[in-house]
Amino acid sequence: MAPRSRKVPAPKVVAPAQKRGRPAPRYRRPPAPKPRYRITNWREYNDALVRRGSITLWIDEAMVAGWRASGGRGWRYSDQAIVCALSLRAVFGLTLRQTQGFLHDLTRLLGLAVEVPHYSTFSRRAATLAVPKPARPVDGPLHLAVDATGLKVHGEGEWKVRVHGAGKRRVWRKLHLAVDTRTGMLHAHALTASEASDGGRLEDLLAAVGAPIEAVCADKAYDSFDCHDVIRAHGARPVIPPRKGAAIRPPQNRPDAPPTRREAVARMAEIGRKAWKIETGYHRRSLAETAMLRYKVLIGPSLRSRSFDRQKVEAAVAVRCINRFTELGMPHSVPIT
Repeated sequence: MAPRSRKVPAPKVVAPAQKRGRPAPRYRRPPAPKPRYRITNWREYNDALVRRGSITLWIDEAMVAGWRASGGRGWRYSDQAIVCALSLRAVFGLTLRQTQGFLHDLTRLLGLAVEVPHYSTFSRRAATLAVPKPARPVDGPLHLAVDATGLKVHGEGEWKVRVHGAGKRRVWRKLHLAVDTRTGMLHAHALTASEASDGGRLEDLLAAVGAPIEAVCADKAYDSFDCHDVIRAHGARPVIPPRKGAAIRPPQNRPDAPPTRREAVARMAEIGRKAWKIETGYHRRSLAETAMLRYKVLIGPSLRSRSFDRQKVEAAVAVRCINRFTELGMPHSVPIT
């Protein structure tokens, strides 16, 4: 007689989250697809991209006429000539010695009767150079987007850091930018140490704009009563999202707290954070990050100078070059429905 087979119960399948005593994960709605855009002026924008590599953009008749400056011994070259040389260095990624050789052959091929400064002159003059800020017509009050990014001075490359970790000599500088959200022009900038706060340089940025300001968009790093006061002092409207958990009532030690932050907290609690960003046009702040990406793609993510004074001049020359590129032409994009 064959033995009777025992019926083994099937094992109970338990979700990993339930094994650890956690509730089952909730269903998450898939993210919405990113909107697509189409450039309507591609031919003009493509021509502007080609003209960015033109030498005549940096060396014109006015610059050649003002190549020399009147002054004492050791100051034979004008600030305009030094700015031209440093601009070529920034755009084409040259060292100081390469800049001297590049200018020497360039002036010879163009038949220009000018002397090329020694590379030590570029380094010496860059410590005290005042980079001119050309006056540009402004069509109405500005809508500014403010943000900061890091530029590397010393340190290893990204591959070495990912594989072996960061070393001790990693020095960064923080570049603060104020971008016009309508035209993409950089109206103000500041270079500080990496330890400097973003909101601490807001007053200097807005003071350097030199034009009426209607609104200032910034991220949560600028969410403070002082930043709201600085923006309102310039007659502008702050568009800064409050931090999560922000109270509508100001603290007792700030009886003179600006009402704009209280209104933002109350309105966000009423309609929600996403609707508040759409209502106030906060999403235009992303144009500041676009400007930082343009800086790092066109100029580079690091600074070549070693002293802090020369680094400030290098950043000012780079911002001037980016504005020259912007004047040539920018893309006009429309969403694809």
